[in-house]
Amino acid sequence: MAEFPKFLTIPLADWIDTFMDWLLMNFAGVFDAIGNGLLVMLLSVERFFLWLPWWSVVLVVGIVSWWVMKKWWMGLTMALLLVFIGSFGYWKLSMMTLALTTSAVVVSLAVGIPIGIIMAKSDLAESIIRPVLDAMQTMPSFVYLIPALMLFGLGKVPALFATLIYAIPPVIRLTNVGIRQVSESVVEAARAFGANFWQRLFDVEMPLAVPSIMVGINQTTMMALAMVVIASMIGARGLGLEVLLAINRIEVGRGFEAGICIVFLAIIIDRITHALSVRQQNGMES
Repeated sequence: MAEFPKFLTIPLADWIDTFMDWLLMNFAGVFDAIGNGLLVMLLSVERFFLWLPWWSVVLVVGIVSWWVMKKWWMGLTMALLLVFIGSFGYWKLSMMTLALTTSAVVVSLAVGIPIGIIMAKSDLAESIIRPVLDAMQTMPSFVYLIPALMLFGLGKVPALFATLIYAIPPVIRLTNVGIRQVSESVVEAARAFGANFWQRLFDVEMPLAVPSIMVGINQTTMMALAMVVIASMIGARGLGLEVLLAINRIEVGRGFEAGICIVFLAIIIDRITHALSVRQQNGMES
């Protein structure tokens, strides 16, 4: 009586393994094509960041930070953080990490914003997608590495895939929330003036939802950057790999240097995207 009855056991693991085997047997070519496309995009972005002179990146980040934050000292601070990264000897690895993060954010927005729009326009879609998003956000991030490895093997593509699963829910949720919070009276006024569905969506609802979407972009970017260490376990190079090697070799200094570089990148990205969302919010209010 103390043991759980065996007839109530659900072989979920066996079912999932069977499904994955079937998926690989029948759609291996599809996943190869997707993987090759993502790899081309990733390598192009990485080559671009590595091609840029370090001083040009520092200069652009400083100017953009000053422009969005309206404070010259914030622009100088963001630029100095990048200089510190280079002074630690991690400039190239930082650009690799930034390339992976940028690619993950671009794909997340391309997929997440349309899904968020569908959720906002359909209560049925929201009721179906919301539990999926809950599972994606609560599932341990290490679990994402298993299907990524099976579908795409080792390397940058599975790292990007695992990062996408972890990072995409915020932009979907906040796109949905932003559109649903648009005043019904504004939508009705647009309808009264003869605007069709697409005109109401792109000319009225989406512009008013931009502040919420910008917050979603901020959160998606930060979550993508948070995955870099975990993604390094399946072949992603960059700062995450340095942290992983430092853990394996118990090199505290090396781990701290790589870790603080990730923190600096996170601060720069967070401050710029947050300032952009605030500017957008203020623009909508005025």
